[in-house]
Amino acid sequence: MEYHNPVLLKETVDGLNINPDGIYVDVTFGGGGHSREILSRLSDKGKLFAFDQDADALENKIDDPRFTLINENFRHIKRFLRFYGIKKVDGILGDFGVSSHQFDVAERGFSTRFDADLDMRMNQNSALSAYHVVNEYDEEQLRAVLAQYGELRAAPAMARLIVEKREEEPIVTSEQLKSALKKFLSPKHENKILAQIYQAIRIEVNQEIEVIKELLLQSPEILNEKGRLSLISYHSLEDRLVKRFIRNGMFEGEPERDMFGNFEVPLKKVGGLIVPTKEEIKINSRARSAKLRIAEKI
Repeated sequence: MEYHNPVLLKETVDGLNINPDGIYVDVTFGGGGHSREILSRLSDKGKLFAFDQDADALENKIDDPRFTLINENFRHIKRFLRFYGIKKVDGILGDFGVSSHQFDVAERGFSTRFDADLDMRMNQNSALSAYHVVNEYDEEQLRAVLAQYGELRAAPAMARLIVEKREEEPIVTSEQLKSALKKFLSPKHENKILAQIYQAIRIEVNQEIEVIKELLLQSPEILNEKGRLSLISYHSLEDRLVKRFIRNGMFEGEPERDMFGNFEVPLKKVGGLIVPTKEEIKINSRARSAKLRIAEKI
């Protein structure tokens, strides 16, 4: 099964500051590129657990006694690690977003390049699909999804038009969705606007923002002291969450300060923002918008 090159491979794994005898988690296994790199740095005593809710990823399972692949959403990281008797780990790696494989398999419905049924489920057993969002959400819900997750200024008008068009007939395929919204797709900006629309629906289908929040909230409890988080984001919504949580230990507002103006947070940032080199972007176009942030448990 073809999976493309892992993004920021060396930088992300370097960020974990690997202890060869340690326990690590790759919460976005995919093609296994990051996991293989972690395993290459572990001793016989080291352990690696990986999560992936996509059944396709199971085809890439690594045959290694130090490795365990868990076919679940990483929002359940604490519960499933406990199932395996693990309470603390030395590092957590996450490469958020959609894998190149998911984009390239037409019938999964993730890509604007193909005409396919509206699906976009990372977990193919999930009840909520893109079809349900487009055809069953009311106008207010659609507007919120497109505005919040797609950052589309025309979200109110788009939502209204989707509701009007689906009353004529259900919007079943990506081509029907494009056709319904064609008045918003000027030739000059069509690809950009379509990408924002697809991003918004996909995030809603897979609850991507909520899932990342749940991972971040659990991570301080799971990490050993000086354990590392190494997380790659692909759009501003994800990156803002990661950046704010590392800085403040929360997603909104400011932490309470003591009388001296100091406040306690569970993590501290390690280094600055890391982005791919021009050379990596040439080889792997998916890396174009990647942003890597690293933090350490205090």
